[in-house]
Amino acid sequence: MITLTNLIDNEKCYELIRQHRWPHGICCTHCGSEHIVKRGKDDTQPERQRYRCKECNHQFDDLSDSVFAKRHQPLRVWVGCLYLMGLNLSNAQIAHELDLHPNDVYSMTSELRQAVVDKKPEVSLAGEVEFDEVYVTAGHKGQPDEVKKKVARAVGANSKGFGGGARSKQRNPRSLG
Repeated sequence: MITLTNLIDNEKCYELIRQHRWPHGICCTHCGSEHIVKRGKDDTQPERQRYRCKECNHQFDDLSDSVFAKRHQPLRVWVGCLYLMGLNLSNAQIAHELDLHPNDVYSMTSELRQAVVDKKPEVSLAGEVEFDEVYVTAGHKGQPDEVKKKVARAVGANSKGFGGGARSKQRNPRSLG
């Protein structure tokens, strides 16, 4: 059976991760220094580059401190999952395409979504900020007295027992007989 993960090249996946993770050059995952020395390739995954920081002597690789680190599935499966998520496929469709169990795909997509949320920068507004008007009740713009009348009518109806108030839940003792 031909699956998407069989068509994806591991070397290209690691190159893609390097480009997106470090667009301005590789830097230490511990101290942020750009003084890095390559330390060869990983023994089990020859596409995975290892590094050492000259500043703090921290050792890391392409996947250290990322959502892909210490995962059971190979990187090409994770990249395939990301690609299919980008196509807005359901977890069931992704499981079928990657030939994985749906529970595994659910875990993977949940972790990937959470990683995106965790890395999302804080929104800060500065300078002059504009926004559209907010209507309390549609059709009553500039008529606050009409809004108050409508609210008073709604509150009055609920206090008379209409709309599921406390009185409507009391049992009638005469209806038992």
